[in-house]
Amino acid sequence: MITVENLTKSFWGDTGPVVALENVTLEVPAGTITGVVGPAGSGKSTLARLISLQERPDSGVIRVEGYNTAALDPRRLRAARRRIGVIQHGDLLPQRTAAGNIAIPLEQAGVDGPQRRERVGKLLDLIGLTDKAAAYPDALTDGQRARVSVAKALVGEPGLLLADDPTKGLDADATAGVLAVLDRARAELGSTVLIATSDTAVVRRIADDVALLEAGKVQESGQLLSLIQDPASRIAQTLLPEIEIPVGPRHDRQAEVILVGYATVGALLPEATARFGTPIAVVGGGLTRIGETPVARFLVGVDGPRADSALGWIAERGALVRQTTVAPQLQAA
Repeated sequence: MITVENLTKSFWGDTGPVVALENVTLEVPAGTITGVVGPAGSGKSTLARLISLQERPDSGVIRVEGYNTAALDPRRLRAARRRIGVIQHGDLLPQRTAAGNIAIPLEQAGVDGPQRRERVGKLLDLIGLTDKAAAYPDALTDGQRARVSVAKALVGEPGLLLADDPTKGLDADATAGVLAVLDRARAELGSTVLIATSDTAVVRRIADDVALLEAGKVQESGQLLSLIQDPASRIAQTLLPEIEIPVGPRHDRQAEVILVGYATVGALLPEATARFGTPIAVVGGGLTRIGETPVARFLVGVDGPRADSALGWIAERGALVRQTTVAPQLQAA
């Protein structure tokens, strides 16, 4: 468990002090993938450096596994840093193979040869590059080099894996490969993963928990599947499919409906239609996935005397239902 409490950090800029983070409080639950998402300049990279103990905050507390890192002596602080693996962009040495690059932290720690080879072999399997063990970085694709960097950060068996914009500059296939490795690290190694990114698609695909960071402040945070069912959530508005104002027939009732899960997405609206004899038309929105969970955000039009009953029944079964104003029909002159 990583806990950040009232963290503040400022720098001296051309015009004076610049506050990069202000009273940031955040929890990274053990065994989860937590995404910190925000635009460029929001303070994500500063937060990542502070949590990785590369820099100290002006004020506030960073707790690693319950220990206040500000109170640690130099020896215990070094030990705490070793419990945090940081994925570094462009950190591969061109004169060393993929396996040789992954082994560097073990060599620095004095781990003997057989143990190094065993650990490196397991990580090459984890990242799906066993056949590239003897390849040099210039013979690897961008995505493969990124995966080797992930393995290098994992080789010391850290409790926390920290990734600052790990998919920056990668195409869709390479991004999918890196995210799959991070998910395997959590599932197979028990790693807690913190990802700082400006790409909301990364959060949607892999995160369990999420925090929205803007202008150095946490605007919203929580469990992702819970937030997307909150009509007031800014994260939900960012991650869910957009709804455009439809042009078409007027309906007796119009509602925004958010459905979560395979059975709910596929069956709830048709079952409501059959149960209440009420036509339900999807007039906007669409489908997405949060991790492996399908999520729908639809604008529906409902007709008939039992329209309200149908919408109420849908809400009783766990869907978020928010009725919206039906625009009046235009009358011909």
